[in-house]
Amino acid sequence: MSKHKIIVGITGASGSIYAKVLLGKLAVLKGQVDSVGIVMSDNAKQVWECELPTSPLAPLLKRGGKKFLIYGKADFHAPFASGSSDFRTMIVCPCSMGTMARIASGVSNDLITRAADVILKERKKLILIPRDTPFSLIHINNMKTITEAGGIICPASPSFYSKPKDFEQLASTVIDRALDLCGLEIKTYRWGSKGK
Repeated sequence: MSKHKIIVGITGASGSIYAKVLLGKLAVLKGQVDSVGIVMSDNAKQVWECELPTSPLAPLLKRGGKKFLIYGKADFHAPFASGSSDFRTMIVCPCSMGTMARIASGVSNDLITRAADVILKERKKLILIPRDTPFSLIHINNMKTITEAGGIICPASPSFYSKPKDFEQLASTVIDRALDLCGLEIKTYRWGSKGK
């Protein structure tokens, strides 16, 4: 089985817990993941500090070791800024509505939106995890445009049938769906199955 090369874009929407759980799970899936290119917006860093003050980002990134590669938001020399890259999947988590609008419009004004544009034009897998609610018609139309272009909208709408016991388990109900969409083999609650 070939290992996955995944881009993770983290933007300034509320929902840093989703990004934390995603990075934690990717760090554990070392056998299936070759590398993870991570790009954070400035707003994402501020929201993380506000929502997760007791969970600094640096130790989590260290868990990924050499597999986690950090790129600046303006680093257009990052490999996945080009269609020749062998990164085949991108997850934007959480995905702000501003980022989604720029992706839907083809505006590549930073590395996150450029990478998303590349993933779509190369017919690779783009997964956006928006957390906002409610959606305006503009948001819905942007989601429609991205879906028609081949992207996947995976809203941060947690499920409860696995009876999650804390925020991380609740966030995992969304992140596990996204990891399934990536084609990664994970242990997770499956409806109708016995146990996890």
